[in-house]
Amino acid sequence: MTHQNEDARADWHREIIKAELHKRGVTFRALDIKAGVKQDVVKTVLSRPCPKYEQLVAEVIGVDPSIIWPSRYGYRKNSYMRKVS
Repeated sequence: MTHQNEDARADWHREIIKAELHKRGVTFRALDIKAGVKQDVVKTVLSRPCPKYEQLVAEVIGVDPSIIWPSRYGYRKNSYMRKVS
């Protein structure tokens, strides 16, 4: 992964995510088709949480979704840890 994020806790910028998909020859439309959803549905992950589509995007890029969207996963992990304790 060549993306260098200045703040490791910050979510990737939407243009970085699109560029990473583009480098791999994948479009959001192709992901919509793969997921069997209407056009522009998967793209909503750029502006709001959706774990199913976050996972789809992350798989194409080759990283865990929590790397791309740490703000979305840090809270979930902390919540889980609190329940286990």
